[in-house]
Amino acid sequence: MGKSVSSDPWEDFSNVFRREHQPLPQGWADVFGPLRKGTVDDCLIVGQIGQSLDGRVATESGHSKYINGPAGLVHLHRLRALVDVVVVGVGTAIADDPQLTVRRVSGPQPARVVIDPKGRLGADARMFADNGVRRLLITEQRTRCTAPAGVEVLTLPTIDGQFAPSAILAALADCGMRRMLIEGGADTISRFLAAGCLDRLHVMVAPIILGVGGPGIILPSLNRADQAPRMPVRVHKIDDDVLFDCDLSAQRVALGIAKKSI
Repeated sequence: MGKSVSSDPWEDFSNVFRREHQPLPQGWADVFGPLRKGTVDDCLIVGQIGQSLDGRVATESGHSKYINGPAGLVHLHRLRALVDVVVVGVGTAIADDPQLTVRRVSGPQPARVVIDPKGRLGADARMFADNGVRRLLITEQRTRCTAPAGVEVLTLPTIDGQFAPSAILAALADCGMRRMLIEGGADTISRFLAAGCLDRLHVMVAPIILGVGGPGIILPSLNRADQAPRMPVRVHKIDDDVLFDCDLSAQRVALGIAKKSI
């Protein structure tokens, strides 16, 4: 009898993805192959943001479900299935109460992390639900908060009430996380981008115009447009949405983690 073959090409891909020495199956290699391993150190950090054509991530009232279409949401769940950990800021965790699980595709569930300096997120948050994966709360050293049972607490120093993105990544790397997804919100992704802490940025653009609303990426202002750094980019059509896969590895800061020999 021959080998049994999975009827799900994505499942085949996700199973092979972590086996670094095995060639990737066709289908999703162009989109997800660059996330297989980093070039700076032993970590790979990808940011993901979904936005409208005019760069909005929510309406003026804060409503954001769903800017991207079904295929764009499937892409996000595929990202989750390929990483070790998903990271969100407390603002997003409170506003959206996300599960941060893999539901739309097959694949392993990633660990879930909330950046919460003041311990604001309630114990009943859905991302704290115990489904057998690690859950972590990153909070300020002086904050006194009681995490839900089974949730690990990492304490870090803050500067002006904020954690250094590089310190967050280093702490997660110490916990064994190597492939990390910074999922939101826009402020959190912007801070990781500004700090040079992303290897890649996936910007999923929906064919809609929201007008006034929550902005996407916000960075320090420039005097001239030609001062903005250009980066290598791959463009993929994801049904009605368009994915811009931006290569930021040239500006990514090293985390002080030795890269494994191949």
